[in-house]
Amino acid sequence: MSGFQGGEKKKKPEPKKWEPPLPTTIGKRRRKRGPDTATKLPGVFPTTRCNLKLLKLQRINDYLLMEQEFVEEQERLKPQEEKLQEERAKVDEIRGAPISVGTLEEVIDDNHAIVSTSSGPEYYVTMLSIVDKDLLEPGCSVLLHHKSMAVVGVLQDDVDPMVSVMKLEKAPTESYADIGGLEQQIQEIKEAVELPLTHPELYEEMGIKPPKGVILYGVPGTGKTLLAKAVANQTSATFLRVVGSELIQKYLGDGPKLVRELFRVAEDYAPSIVFIDEIDAVGTKRYDSNSGGTKEIQRTMLELLNQLDGFDSRGDVKVIMATNKIETLDPALIRPGRIDRKIEFPLPDVKTKRRIFGIHTAKMTLNEDVDLEEYVMSKDDLSGADIKAICTEAGLLALRERRMKVCNEDFRKAREKVLIRKNEGTPEGLYI
Repeated sequence: MSGFQGGEKKKKPEPKKWEPPLPTTIGKRRRKRGPDTATKLPGVFPTTRCNLKLLKLQRINDYLLMEQEFVEEQERLKPQEEKLQEERAKVDEIRGAPISVGTLEEVIDDNHAIVSTSSGPEYYVTMLSIVDKDLLEPGCSVLLHHKSMAVVGVLQDDVDPMVSVMKLEKAPTESYADIGGLEQQIQEIKEAVELPLTHPELYEEMGIKPPKGVILYGVPGTGKTLLAKAVANQTSATFLRVVGSELIQKYLGDGPKLVRELFRVAEDYAPSIVFIDEIDAVGTKRYDSNSGGTKEIQRTMLELLNQLDGFDSRGDVKVIMATNKIETLDPALIRPGRIDRKIEFPLPDVKTKRRIFGIHTAKMTLNEDVDLEEYVMSKDDLSGADIKAICTEAGLLALRERRMKVCNEDFRKAREKVLIRKNEGTPEGLYI
């Protein structure tokens, strides 16, 4: 009794009330529910026999008949969709995979044609009935079975992907103000290229035909490609730029086909300008040769001649060519009627040198001891690219010594380095 004095008695825990366990659904069948309320027929009121009840029952009957007709129609159309899918699967199986791509040369009759592939030979093949005959025309791209070479389809968009790459999407930033000198050359290319595209009525009033194209020739680094970029910047015409070596393809006939596609795209995007740089890669003088590669290059040039002076008039398509060695070109390529104007780019004179130095040093911070007249009046044969290389090299020399101003010593060392590199004939790397 003494142990419980001064303390409280501990309460005994109360027992939990008994609760029934939760019912389980394992092993029990689900009760079948009746039809949903959405599918139940609506109640018809009043319940007594009268005309109003008859009218409501007739309306319900009409709805049920319409629903039955809809279900029967769906059951009837379902086999047709399945049959259509089976037929499509059979067509794909007949076509086979992979599918070769060829060129349609000639249509013999409704079921036969002559096709050619990139490997060279031509085949007399059949055309499946699934091919749309209205899309077939000589020269179009067709799909061929990989074993029987039968025509199983037509490629409607047959634009060569290389031509799509050649289309200049963004105009260059160079303008005529970035060209030092060359006033006569700029005037001539404006008269031959820009004016016929912007004001063709002037040539009609004069009674003359505008030039079809021009060729720019001269020593390297005199601004031929720069002038072509300025033309693309000034005009709103589509500008297609291609290097002559890109027209030389591996397989027989691909080079002439690329030339045809190039001019076809130029006509589709007319007015347009086609600029072919380094034309001497494909337009050299013809000579007898047993080499297959040389013959293919000559066939590509003949197709280029045909496109320049064919039966089709190319009023809205102007051609600009550029080369360093005009004496190596075939006379048929640069004769009047194809290339009507030849523009020479000589080495810059004193006035042009001063202008080019001013353009390239406009954004540079020059020291007080820099005398550009010393380099302008020098007797060195400097081209526009050489002057740009001297200014860039001088800036790099100043940057090497952590100076933000370019001094005269930098220009002197840069000129010596550029002249040594030019005279030795070593590649100029960054400044080509």
